[in-house]
This record gives sequence, C-alpha cells and structure tokens, in this order.
Amino acid sequence: MEYKQVVVIRKDLNLSIGKIADQVAHASLTAYSKTGKIIKDNWEREGAKKVVLGVNSETELKNLYEKAKRRGITAVLIKDAGLTEIPAGTITALAIGPEKSELVDKITGNLPLLS
Repeated sequence: MEYKQVVVIRKDLNLSIGKIADQVAHASLTAYSKTGKIIKDNWEREGAKKVVLGVNSETELKNLYEKAKRRGITAVLIKDAGLTEIPAGTITALAIGPEKSELVDKITGNLPLLS
C-alpha cells in the first residue's frame, strides 16, 4: 500500500521561496506529529513521500481542510507568526496526512503542483 503526505500552499500570498520552504516544513512536521504510529511507520518504510501543491486562496485551503477532517484524515492548517513577510495569523499552508495515497488523492488529486 502506498502512503503520502500532501502540503498545500497559498499561491495568492506570493511568498518567497525561503518562506514557502519554512511553511512546508512547519506543516509537514505538525501533521506528522498528529498522525498515528501505524500510519507513520508505513509512510516512513515507503520513503516518506511528500507532494507540494498550490491553491489560489484561503477559502480553497479551508475547504480542503474540512474535506480531510470529515474523512478522518490528519490535517493541519498553519498560521504564520508574522515576523517576516506577512501579517501574524495569516493561514499559509495545509498538510494532509501522512495517509493512504488513495484517500489523500480523493481530496487533492485535482490540484496542480506548486510552481
């Protein structure tokens, strides 16, 4: 069985590459810490696959979060501390999983890779 984690970044914020990297890492680790041991172990054994996707708005990010939560999948929204590029409390990212790829794809399968 294949497992993965998806991190979704808001493109409308026009974050720098460094800020995106920071938000992806924050989201990934926060979601990982909330995931059950069996899923973590399977994901790690398979190489800890991660995919970074993009959306155009906070509304899109929140809708994806709600879909994941309704399906019982680990999901976390990340709010920035506001120390560098954007105001404090700005929602920047969403991490979904790690979880079975087929379950994550039902939520994020139509989104483009972040570019």
